Amino acid sequence: MHPRTKTSPFRPVQSSITDRPECLKPNSKVQKASSGGTRKCFGLQRKRKTQPLLKPQLKPLQNLPRGFPLLVLAFDFGIMDEGVDNERQEYTLVVRKSYFGLPTACPSCLPVYIYLKFAQLPFRLDFNSTYPDSDQIPYIESGDYVAYNNENGGVIESLKKNGIVDLDSEFYSVPEWLSTKAMVISWIEDALMYELWVGSDCTPAKKIYYSNLPWPIGKVLFLKQVYSVKQRLGITKDNAEQKEEEIYKRANIAYSALSTRLGEQNFLFENRPTSVDAVFLAHALLTLQALPETSVLRSKLLEHANLLKYAEKLKIEFIEAGSSSSSIPYFQSDPPSSTSRRGPPNWSSKPRSKPKRQKTKEEKTFRRRAKYFLATQVVAVILFLSLVTRSDDEVELDEDEGYGYDD
Repeated sequence: MHPRTKTSPFRPVQSSITDRPECLKPNSKVQKASSGGTRKCFGLQRKRKTQPLLKPQLKPLQNLPRGFPLLVLAFDFGIMDEGVDNERQEYTLVVRKSYFGLPTACPSCLPVYIYLKFAQLPFRLDFNSTYPDSDQIPYIESGDYVAYNNENGGVIESLKKNGIVDLDSEFYSVPEWLSTKAMVISWIEDALMYELWVGSDCTPAKKIYYSNLPWPIGKVLFLKQVYSVKQRLGITKDNAEQKEEEIYKRANIAYSALSTRLGEQNFLFENRPTSVDAVFLAHALLTLQALPETSVLRSKLLEHANLLKYAEKLKIEFIEAGSSSSSIPYFQSDPPSSTSRRGPPNWSSKPRSKPKRQKTKEEKTFRRRAKYFLATQVVAVILFLSLVTRSDDEVELDEDEGYGYDD
């Protein structure tokens, strides 16, 4: 027993309920009354500290591209950094290589490039020359998001459907805009396709798609694409001349309609850019800078001065203006020739070819593999011929021995 407490030293002293203050007794009136925010104990009155509820804060996100909402409701709990909300995604546009003084000479890639420039959406440009016949190029990617050319109607339509950027939101119910878009993506694109693969000497198409490939591989892929284009346009040996006349006639009608529609405006509709402007501007630049001077389609476009002025102005404003901040080489055209043409003088000359550049590691590897492939094919043919010749000699020898035995 402990001498002072008369209890065990290992057992704590427990006070009885009657010895406790009134405010500490369970189920007491004072304790029940203190649940309202104040508490009385030992003659003192104390207030409980209440934590205020977290209030949502409305934060503006600055420097967002067009098409995004200006305000986003964000709850600030003191954990997320404010800089995370303002961070923008980085987009990468993968296209075919540049040529003819253009950021990309691919007829499918250039409209997407111009559309992103119109929308003022920051992006990084990357080139892919490994698969020249791939229908997935161009494509745009950002993190886990990828939009390919052969899905959902193309890259531009995917960007609009996914809510990234949409320049046509106010024109979906305008009949004139819909008819103009159908005319541009059918008659005008078919005419350029015919010029690149069938109507001319096909030199621009070879430079755009197959200049980095060995001659046998490039030739096979080129003939395959020519056959595909003829099938798409419905061209046969019997109706070749009729189809050519029809294609150029439709292109001339489309140029006249676009020239009338444009007038003296900066853009085709309501003086603001749309996807129709992006597609037609790409067509005009390729026709004027990639096709030779003997091109029929090029000569028909040169007849409309306001379309030439339109293409020249937008090229300077949206393409050449951003060339200094990018790594894309731009090339000057030759001095204008003495022949008089309508429109700006720089359209009357044939652009220079792209100077030689240093090959990338992927291109060197691809070319080396192609050489190995051709070498193995040659060796296989030689071995086959040698084996066939040897077997023929053995057969002749057996026949000679047989005749000698009969004698």
